[in-house]
Amino acid sequence: MADAAEDIADVIVVGAGGSGLFAAIEAAEMGRKVLVLEKNPAPGGMTVWSVGSISSSASPMQMAIGIIDNPSAHFEDMALFHGPLLSRDNPELRKVLVENVPETLRKLLDMGVVFFGPMPEPPHRVPRMHNVLPNSRAYGRALYRRARQLGVDVRLSHPVSRLILKDGRVVGVEVAKDGLNRSYYARRGVILAGGDFSANPEMKERYAGPEVALADALVKTSTGDAHRLALAVGAEIVNGDLVAGPQLRFVPPKVNLMKMLPPSRPIALVMKWAMAKLPGWLIRPFIMMFLTTVLEPQRKLYESGALLINKDGLRFSDECDKPQFSVPLQPNKEAYIVLDGRLAKMFSAWPHYISTAPGVAYAYIPDYRRNRKDIYHQANTIRGLAAKIGVPAGAFENTIADYNRSPRQGTPGLLTPPYVALGPVRSWVLTEGGLKVSTAMEVLSHDGTPIPGLYAAGATGQGGIILEGHGHHLGWAFTSGRLAARSASLQEVSLPLQAKQHAN
Repeated sequence: MADAAEDIADVIVVGAGGSGLFAAIEAAEMGRKVLVLEKNPAPGGMTVWSVGSISSSASPMQMAIGIIDNPSAHFEDMALFHGPLLSRDNPELRKVLVENVPETLRKLLDMGVVFFGPMPEPPHRVPRMHNVLPNSRAYGRALYRRARQLGVDVRLSHPVSRLILKDGRVVGVEVAKDGLNRSYYARRGVILAGGDFSANPEMKERYAGPEVALADALVKTSTGDAHRLALAVGAEIVNGDLVAGPQLRFVPPKVNLMKMLPPSRPIALVMKWAMAKLPGWLIRPFIMMFLTTVLEPQRKLYESGALLINKDGLRFSDECDKPQFSVPLQPNKEAYIVLDGRLAKMFSAWPHYISTAPGVAYAYIPDYRRNRKDIYHQANTIRGLAAKIGVPAGAFENTIADYNRSPRQGTPGLLTPPYVALGPVRSWVLTEGGLKVSTAMEVLSHDGTPIPGLYAAGATGQGGIILEGHGHHLGWAFTSGRLAARSASLQEVSLPLQAKQHAN
């Protein structure tokens, strides 16, 4: 039996992703004893699966190239991304983000994280997008190392099953592990940082509807556990109907060379030097490994005449009318993008690209042929292409023939060999709904009052802020984690050692 002191910390963090680890670091730097409980066998969470960019004003990288920028300008420009969602945004949380993300970025630099940029992304008035090198795993490595240096107690494979209340205050959590329930107590506060609920079909259907519920999650363990913990004690979810996606993306490669790169600082520095000094033709193949892996194919493909066909060789929807909602209804929940030689040639050069990362590069058909042999299929006949992708030849030939009799307006149809199929593609989604929070990251109840002792960060505590544009989700994850930890750490000690036995 572990010593009773191991069951009590100043601050308990639920989740060891980017927001949770940053919260743990901030609290530990304030001199607090911190316990992190993570349900997965490894830290990192959704952060290590992200594209990896952070948008910030007033960064050292901006200053180094003479860019004068400030949080007020960033605040104004963020609103330009939102379009019709602007009325759904929480401007107080947006202000909190832009005013604090510069310090977040500087802390990451102090931890040894390397960035390339800043890169432009209109309507930002100046370049603000800072891209991590060599990949997003660098965040997880740097944060976990710093947390361990500070003496943070990180316990993996520790799923939290409920929050513990005493006199209306959250004073701890209960972990269900190996058939046993064990309680852990927090003198100052509990921070929920468990990611989104994109892998929870029931929650997706409840908040965003049945069509969204069918889409896959990028991270299979993002099951909304932290949201459910808070809902059970009176919290509420804001903007639960908003999602990033669904988007059609290619299935990931079985071997991802970019993700396999060790997230070490020396490798990152070599990459940064190469990207700044070497000619584009030399480094482009490496950038394409990223662009052909994680980004969605552009709508322009379908507008130009490309088709989506399912595993039965059939066309199942209008490709320009939200096909991301109909793909999950197909066999294996997947489809293929079919082009002919005319389209393949068109999408081999600017301005017709397959995918892009703003301000970084564009990927064309030759890039997919070179870097994604697993999803690039080519044949001189429709029957031959059917064999390559494993669909019934007769049905596929009939589908193409039917389309060619009445092709999309302004296009000639799919007439010119060789024929190309890209895929499979699947429909993926990230949920944007988070717990309603104050600017101090306190979780709020239905009546708008804080639930004592409870805080939230990252996707769990997105709380009404709209994060359109690249680099804002990660910026929010890390920054809200820092702010939640500050708020929790400054609370009065509420749970003497002898009081834990009286909690219920």
